[in-house]
Amino acid sequence: MGKSSFKFAWVLDKLKAERERGITIDISLLKFNTQKYTMTIIDAPGHRDFIKNMITGTSQADVALLVVSAAKGEYEAGISRSGQTREHALLAYTLGVKQVIVCVNKMDLTEPPYSQKRFDEMVRGVSGFLKKIGYDSTAVPFVPISGWTGENMITATQKMPWFQGWKARRREGNTSGRTLLEVLDSIHPPVRTINKPLRLPLQDVYKIGGIGTVPVGKIETGILKPGMTLMFSPAKLTAEVKSIEMHHQGLQTALPGHNVGFNIKNVAVKNLRRGDVAGNAQQDPPSDVSSFEAQVIILNHPGKVKAGYSPVLDCHTAHVTCRFAELKEKVDRRTGKKLEDQPQILMSGDAATVKLVPIKPMCVESFFTYPPLG
Repeated sequence: MGKSSFKFAWVLDKLKAERERGITIDISLLKFNTQKYTMTIIDAPGHRDFIKNMITGTSQADVALLVVSAAKGEYEAGISRSGQTREHALLAYTLGVKQVIVCVNKMDLTEPPYSQKRFDEMVRGVSGFLKKIGYDSTAVPFVPISGWTGENMITATQKMPWFQGWKARRREGNTSGRTLLEVLDSIHPPVRTINKPLRLPLQDVYKIGGIGTVPVGKIETGILKPGMTLMFSPAKLTAEVKSIEMHHQGLQTALPGHNVGFNIKNVAVKNLRRGDVAGNAQQDPPSDVSSFEAQVIILNHPGKVKAGYSPVLDCHTAHVTCRFAELKEKVDRRTGKKLEDQPQILMSGDAATVKLVPIKPMCVESFFTYPPLG
């Protein structure tokens, strides 16, 4: 392979192309248990070419573990203006991932190895741009590790005597510890909304021999049970759920936060796609929209944005081209106060309320009723 630091990535990279290129292309899920939680790792691609898959993966996460390399030159490339580290943190924030953990990896490759100076330099740099994005940097733990040698992942390191441990100040209380495993146990599971109607954005749809059509996705709100009749939007199809599985185990009730695969009757794979949303046909089923209003922040755009501009919009797991039909008002991005009615153009740094028209059917919901789909 020639890429030495890649030996453990094989565990999650299952596609032949991934193993040959030495990068993660698609999203893979893996379950593991800590003393407090059962966690699902969503290994999302970091590579620029596969940003669509990265967005699908991140939109389903509760916590972001941002892995930054301490190796010479790699950290600098990641946080440069067009670097991936910066882009991933920004995407996580934009997609509503509230909790972040920063993992400083490859500490065995610093000069000298396990250098405190290098770690401190990275903490300063990364907390600086996390703050600019909108995160509270005092709530973000920074943990130095080496994935290659296993330093400070499960047991406290002996090779970094200077490391006094990580700290995080959060509303729910302050936490501290030494290892990466302790950080994972310090996170707070988000409040799940069981009492709302079911919303399940599809991440993928598979055809499995002997079973049939199996859509896969994370339940955002509500409950999924075998025997339920589902409505898929914008496909406008209904189907009955035959069975539900999570990590290859059958389930009788699936709750918000669960990443599940479920088998449905009488629907061909080609009629469903990533980005469709499943809901209970009997209780406020999801529907597609002909237009919607959105609050837009233009973070980085080379030119001027006018009415008629048609970017690809990523919402939950859907990727759909939408036209800026009307620029309604420009607002202050920090306070939300109105600055100007019907602006002619928008530029980098502006925030605005915009009327968007999807060019093909798309399911979105009001942010206030179903935040993950807004």
